[in-house]
Amino acid sequence: MTSRFDKLNASLQRSGLDAVILNPGPTLTYLTGLHFHLMERPVVLLFAKDQDPAIVLPELELQKVASLPYKLQVFAYPENPVEWDNAFRKAVQALGLDGKRIGVEPRQLRLLEFRHIKSGAPEADYPDASDVLAGLRLRKDKAEVDAMRRAVKIAQGALESTIPFIKVGVTEKEIASELVMQLLKHGSDSELPFAPIISGGPNAANPHASPSDRGLQVGDLLVVDWGAASDGYISDLTRTFAVGEVDDEYKKIHKIVQEANAAGRAAGKPGVPCAEVDKAARDVIEKAGYGEFFTHRTGHGIGMEGHEEPYMRGDNMQILESGMAFTVEPGIYLPGRNGVRIEDNVVITDTGADVLSDMPREMRIVG
Repeated sequence: MTSRFDKLNASLQRSGLDAVILNPGPTLTYLTGLHFHLMERPVVLLFAKDQDPAIVLPELELQKVASLPYKLQVFAYPENPVEWDNAFRKAVQALGLDGKRIGVEPRQLRLLEFRHIKSGAPEADYPDASDVLAGLRLRKDKAEVDAMRRAVKIAQGALESTIPFIKVGVTEKEIASELVMQLLKHGSDSELPFAPIISGGPNAANPHASPSDRGLQVGDLLVVDWGAASDGYISDLTRTFAVGEVDDEYKKIHKIVQEANAAGRAAGKPGVPCAEVDKAARDVIEKAGYGEFFTHRTGHGIGMEGHEEPYMRGDNMQILESGMAFTVEPGIYLPGRNGVRIEDNVVITDTGADVLSDMPREMRIVG
C-alpha cells in the first residue's frame, strides 16, 4: 500500500491538486486494502500531498483500521448524526485542506460525503480528479493480472457447467440464476462484477438486456454476458450460442462477429492507439454490410471495475501500454430479431497482448 500512496502523491504533485477525497469503492480499496460498503454512515479517505492519509469512519468500523501496516490518521464518529460533521471538520483541519484544491471522483462521491467535507472546508475548490485517479489503476501489475486470470478461469468453468442446463423452454431468468450459482460454486467472490446478461432471440438484439421470463425457442441466438471476481478483480466475457438450428443469416453474422473479435484482439499492442482496436473490429463488420448494427464501442478497460480506462472507442487516441487491460466485444444486433456478441479479456504486454480468455468462440448449439 505504501508504494501506491507514493504513486498517488507523485500524481498529485504533477496535477496541481492538493488532495483527493475518496469514499468506498475500487480506488479506496486499491490504495488502502480496506473494504467498506456504501451505506448511510459515510466513510471518507482524505489523501493530501506529503502527509499521512486520514480516514473518517463510524466507530463500529474501527477494528478494520486497528492494525494496519502503514500510518493512517483515524477520525471516528458515534451513531448520533449530529456529531458527524465534527469528525470531518477535525480531519480536514488536521490536513490543512480549507482553501485548497481537493479532487473528487464525480462518478463515485455522493452528496452525503461531499456535504460533510464541505462543512469542514467551505473555502476549498473541488475539481474533477478522474484523470489523476484513473491513472493509478491503469497499468496492472503481475498480481493484478493473475487475479484477473483466475476470474476468467472461474467464469469459463461456471458457464461450461451451466450449458447442460440450457434447454428449449427454459427462461432467461432461470439460466441466469443457475449461472450465478455456478459462479459461486467455482470460486467467484460473492460480490459479482455485474448481474449476468442472458438474452435470447429478439432480446439478444438489446446489448444490455435484462434476463426475462421468456423461454428459449428453437432458432434463437442466445447471448450470455457474464463475469466472475477473484480477490476484487473481475472478468467480463460474452459468448453467443445457437438454440437448435438457426437461420443461415444468423450463422453468417455470428461468423462475422467472430472475425471482428479476432481482428480487435490482434490489433491490441503496445504503442497502438485505442482507436485502432475499435477500427480493426468495426472494419470487419462494416465491410460485411452490417456496420449500422454494431451500435457500441469495441471495448472498455477492466480491473477492479467492470468499466474503467482505457476505452476502445473510435475517437480515443490514448496509447496502449504494457499492463493495460480491456475487453474486445464487437456485436451485431438485428432489431426485433436476434443478436450476437463475442467478448474476450486482453492485457497488453511488453511485446504484444495476452488474451486471458480461451473459451471456444465458434457457434455452439445448445438446447
